[in-house]
Amino acid sequence: MTADLTGSAAPGGPADPVVRRDVDPRLLRGFVAVAQELHFTRAAGRLYVAQQALSRDVRRLERELGAELFVRTTRQVTLTADGERLLPYARRVLAAQDDLVAAFAGAARPLLVDLNSPGLVFGRVLARARELAPDCELMARFESGLTGAAAEMAAGRVDVSFGRFAGLDPALRSGLAHQPVRYEPMAVLLPQGHPLTELDAVPLAALAGETVYAGAGNPRTPEWTDLARRLFEGRGIAIAPPAPLAVGAEEFGRLMAKKRHPVLAVVDFPAMPGAELRPLVDPVPLSPVSMVWRKGLVHPGVTALRAAAAELAAEEGWLEKPADGWLPAVDALVMASRV
Repeated sequence: MTADLTGSAAPGGPADPVVRRDVDPRLLRGFVAVAQELHFTRAAGRLYVAQQALSRDVRRLERELGAELFVRTTRQVTLTADGERLLPYARRVLAAQDDLVAAFAGAARPLLVDLNSPGLVFGRVLARARELAPDCELMARFESGLTGAAAEMAAGRVDVSFGRFAGLDPALRSGLAHQPVRYEPMAVLLPQGHPLTELDAVPLAALAGETVYAGAGNPRTPEWTDLARRLFEGRGIAIAPPAPLAVGAEEFGRLMAKKRHPVLAVVDFPAMPGAELRPLVDPVPLSPVSMVWRKGLVHPGVTALRAAAAELAAEEGWLEKPADGWLPAVDALVMASRV
């Protein structure tokens, strides 16, 4: 933290530009100690620094401010008029810095983690992180889509989320960091009575001629719709037009029964009324999942989440791709790196 001292033209004088000076609070702390003790040796002892170092700091402060702050003789040290004028300002700056340090010296603030939807694999990462850092308050929220969460992260309203990092707009990605977590096999959620529910796994070719819902029109999930478009291209599978966003299992089941469109999902998608989940095969399409957070964010909860994600990925082979796995080239490139 630096003190911002500005000078401006005198009333009625020429319009000189404002001059900005950033003053190191350490220099102000040395100045205040000498002003209180009126003795360089005692002030240096109080600050646990050498007298020569304190003298250098005071001279540097005088040079930066362009003012003499002390009158020094062999017998005494006294404040000049400029020194008297600076003292209350210096005290206020140092008090503000002490308040700032105290505000961040206690327990870390709660960390807000967007898990997209209840029941997904991200919840397991959060649960493990809470075990690793029991003193951290890791708060979960459930919204839909990494794009929506990324905008919230950029604004400082959300700290961490999960999803397809390569699907974000480059402008959003530039302010975020990510850690690959999982290649999650994709699935299809079928309305009850659909002929494909008779299969244990649905080959992609069997969806030819179907219209599949993949979040089209949802401004919070364009990264998911883009992944579906890449997967369906050349396979005769259409993306369903935009539909109202269903909130809650009951509303989801009602819309599925009404629209009768299969829904693109992942194998760990929670059970929904009126629908049956089947994995997709031949090939196995993969949803690339990263943990995403704001660049520069330092918090023990982020450290715990990263460690939890890495542990679970190693234990369960989340980052091992099946031999017949499908993944867009752009995602393979992004998942091979960390930003």
